[in-house]
Amino acid sequence: AEGSPHLPWDHPFYDIARHQIIEVAGDDNFGRKVIVFNACRMPPQHQLDHHKLLMYLKGTLDQYVESDYTLIYFHHGLTSENKPSLSWLRDAYREFDRKYKKNIKALYIVHPTMFIKTLLILFKPIISFKFGRKLNYVSYLSELEDVVKCEQLVIPARVKEYDNKLRASLKPTSLPPVSPPRSPPLPNQVFGVPLELQVTSFDTCQCQRHYSLEIEGIFRRSANVTLVKEIQLRYNSGRKPVNFREMEDVHLAAVILKKFLRELPEPLLTYQLYNDIVNFASVPSDSQVTVMKTLVESLPEENYAALRYLITFLAQVTANSDVNKMTNSNLAVVFGPNLLWGRDNAMSLSAIGPINNFTQCLLDQQHLVFNGTRGHLVWRHGGARGVPPQVSPLPEWAARAPARGRP
Repeated sequence: AEGSPHLPWDHPFYDIARHQIIEVAGDDNFGRKVIVFNACRMPPQHQLDHHKLLMYLKGTLDQYVESDYTLIYFHHGLTSENKPSLSWLRDAYREFDRKYKKNIKALYIVHPTMFIKTLLILFKPIISFKFGRKLNYVSYLSELEDVVKCEQLVIPARVKEYDNKLRASLKPTSLPPVSPPRSPPLPNQVFGVPLELQVTSFDTCQCQRHYSLEIEGIFRRSANVTLVKEIQLRYNSGRKPVNFREMEDVHLAAVILKKFLRELPEPLLTYQLYNDIVNFASVPSDSQVTVMKTLVESLPEENYAALRYLITFLAQVTANSDVNKMTNSNLAVVFGPNLLWGRDNAMSLSAIGPINNFTQCLLDQQHLVFNGTRGHLVWRHGGARGVPPQVSPLPEWAARAPARGRP
């Protein structure tokens, strides 16, 4: 459905954003931000300003080009009526200078046709060898699971229907495997289960506090996906906590932390606060601390405790920003989409901006927002699966943290 409720009708990009051609979908399995481009949502050529579309895409990427990111292009739905001219495509590629190309780690073209493959051959003389190696063809949606959880993407119905037709046309022996149904959570599962059901702890923040707060660009880089899966499995199976200091990849702990937040069934800031947070920019500046305090204190106990400890840790990251270059503004861009998303998971640029703005305000004013008595609660629980009370993951990180920002 069209509609961009977070951009007013007189906004310069309203006529582009309302089509939801470009969306942001959190992090992929490697810890990279995911930008999605939906060709089927492009209106006929005479109804779309393609130059403005390019500016809107660059505006989206501008928020993430300093971090590793992935671009997913759903090609189905590009027709003779809505496809841009070849000269526009050529100019668009040239418009994307090194700033945009350096940190894009992969471009996935989903449901490629002979047209797009021929086009890329024609463009080969102007496409750099290094960028060419980042291009990947994806024939079926199920193949995307190696990159990102498809439920994280708002895949247009037309694209899903086309994918089903493709699968139906193949012999059973030729079909790629369908993603298996989600299995019930393990007794000690940490990832992908509600906060109140978690019974195991892990300490990525504690690890980073010791040896990675001075790493430039911490939280912006991706990690080896095999290691990420291995660590997730170790936590979910209740094995001995991971010693990140033994790992070769210094960015691994940061990716695990973001992945934990993104895989929560409901975002840490909850769906209930979504509209209030997206519209937070309209709150007068002299009332913002009071409003933020009211909002976060309305969270469930587990969410409030986890958020407080996470923000306390990120304050320590910012305290080292002269070395790691991660200011509150940069951290907000990284963590905003992992703290809140809509019920349909993906978000347009129009929603991302307000969410990141709220996250930055929360980081800027954390010492005032979290100075109430509610911060003294102890996040303990038990009985959800017949297990004794335990301390949940995020509070354990903060239990060992310095008391900065606490009353």
